[in-house]
Amino acid sequence: MRITELLNASHPFPSLEIVPPLSGLTKDQLLESIAPLMEFQPRYINVTTHRDEFEYVPQADGSFLRRVVRSRVSPVAVCAAIQERYRVEVVPHVICAGNTAAEIEWLLNDFRFLGIDNLMALRGDSLAGEKRFTGVPGGYDHANELVAAIREKAGDFCIGVGGYPEKHFEAANLEVDIDNLKRKVDAGADYVITQMFFDNGVFYRFVDRCRAAGIDVPVIPGLKPLTTARQIGLLPESFSIDIPVELTSAVARAGNDAEAVRQLGIDWCTEQCRDLLRHGVPAVHFYTMGKSANVAQVLRNCF
Repeated sequence: MRITELLNASHPFPSLEIVPPLSGLTKDQLLESIAPLMEFQPRYINVTTHRDEFEYVPQADGSFLRRVVRSRVSPVAVCAAIQERYRVEVVPHVICAGNTAAEIEWLLNDFRFLGIDNLMALRGDSLAGEKRFTGVPGGYDHANELVAAIREKAGDFCIGVGGYPEKHFEAANLEVDIDNLKRKVDAGADYVITQMFFDNGVFYRFVDRCRAAGIDVPVIPGLKPLTTARQIGLLPESFSIDIPVELTSAVARAGNDAEAVRQLGIDWCTEQCRDLLRHGVPAVHFYTMGKSANVAQVLRNCF
């Protein structure tokens, strides 16, 4: 079922995002890791993807051979495993980064073969050491180009895209970033899932500005419970987001009490989720990042 149909047909519901496991983990181990979340009946599960990495192997003649390194299980395999066990909609991520147009078309064929109806179309990250993102020859440089290509080649997919309530770190300002989001929607995107945020006011203002810009598709908020004190520094660095003073101060007061910090993260995320539901959001998306217990507690508190 298309995500837009789920949004129209259901009461507000949770959805999840998982990262494909590192190679070596078995299918059963993966499925058991998300089993605690399935009792809350998420309507769909996003499966992320990452561009290939490379290593350079020295050769006898002094040259170097570039070799692809894939440290994680294929998202296609993960989607198939989740579908088989849980009969839930899966939403694989499709990225510009590292992929030619032909490779993306092959992926779409695999997803169609599995009966997958939904995709997330994203630009993806730059290579390590690359100052600005550069698409591969024969690929796409921007997510709106990817959305347009998917819509042209495989118009039956329901396409989600990413939104950034605090703006994408490469955008000059939020206005420019919302213009970029509008281009993705105009190219054929059906809904938006936001980057994580810790201040609901930021999300509500973002939605208002999206509507004023003519973006009328559903905007689904993305949440992540804080799990460790270290994330106070890591999350802003990795995702270019702000963490409210009230939360950072509470974490500082908790000191070295790891369990107290974890509970603070659950409580903060619970209040965020409850407030979003009171404001009528159609769904709430949770970034699990390999951790299920804290997300399960938030879901138990809210759904």
